[in-house]
Amino acid sequence: MSWDELILIPDGSLALQVIVRLLIAAGLGGIVGYEREQKGKAAGIRTHMLVCLGATIIIIVARLDGIPLAEMSKIIEGVVTGIGFLGAGVILKLNRERKIHGITTAASIWTTSAIGIAVGLGQVWIAVVSLLVVWIILSVLGHFEKNVWEMTDDNA
Repeated sequence: MSWDELILIPDGSLALQVIVRLLIAAGLGGIVGYEREQKGKAAGIRTHMLVCLGATIIIIVARLDGIPLAEMSKIIEGVVTGIGFLGAGVILKLNRERKIHGITTAASIWTTSAIGIAVGLGQVWIAVVSLLVVWIILSVLGHFEKNVWEMTDDNA
């Protein structure tokens, strides 16, 4: 490896595309995280931004490094599995009350990583539509569960 290969800086157009994708990923993750933070959940804005951004970075770096699209399934599998472990860390089981807390937040972390994967693959429209669906699930259905259907928020 030569010194020129130490820091690879792409041409202006590609660099701009990468920067825009990274900013989009951080923004979309932040929107999901904002909703979680407003409900007082442990994983909020920064966590969701970092998860979405991290998934996007992994996908972009793999693609720029020349990994064929057909081989991306291995990279995606690793991201999805790793984020599953992170999500498991926010789930809290209370033995005395026999309740489990954090499942919805864990699911939102996992889904945020999928949004990041979509952005990394250049499917920003899928990421945006997915964000809207996630927002409906967390906000609108959350409101109905609590206020209309009078369900408790034990799993969120």
